[in-house]
Amino acid sequence: MTRAPQQRRLETRAKLINVAHEIIDAEGFSNLRVEDVVQRAGVAKGTLFSHFKDKDGLLAVIVGQQMTQFLDQLEKLPPPTNIEALLSYIEPSLNYVASDRVIFDLLLRYSGSISNHSDEVITASFYRQIELCAGWIAALQANGVVRTTHSPALLSEGIQAFLNQVLAIRFCQNTPTSEPALNALRPFIQAWLADETPKPGQD
Repeated sequence: MTRAPQQRRLETRAKLINVAHEIIDAEGFSNLRVEDVVQRAGVAKGTLFSHFKDKDGLLAVIVGQQMTQFLDQLEKLPPPTNIEALLSYIEPSLNYVASDRVIFDLLLRYSGSISNHSDEVITASFYRQIELCAGWIAALQANGVVRTTHSPALLSEGIQAFLNQVLAIRFCQNTPTSEPALNALRPFIQAWLADETPKPGQD
């Protein structure tokens, strides 16, 4: 008997998330309105706030779920064998974040990078991504592909910084661009990871 209210609460939460997904798929993150979510879900506005605090809290859950899916998929892949392969691993999540400024803003805010707000899943995904990338870099270092002058963890954190920089510049532009975000990121990562160790025969 005591499980029934909890079960209903979980079902309501799932319904709110599913409805929000439907609206986002049709109209985008920027056009999601609390009024539309609760109307389609058939609940009161206070019910949504009891689950997610506010609209951004709901969106943070959705973004966190998507980032977790990306990371789950990446962890199943073998380590990249070169920088271009590493970039191809980053590309799906990069394109997702680059698709809407709301996603980028939520990730920055709820990772704890620029505010005191945080979301457990987004924060975990942020550090999980850095740790995963550090593993890739360690494998590339072991094969002599990238520089070994710094630790994999530091180089991975640098990649995260370049990701944020490229996306921030992209969203600060006054005119929309169809240029793939990976094209803007590539030269930074290539320069950052370049192996500068002199090869035999080089002066």
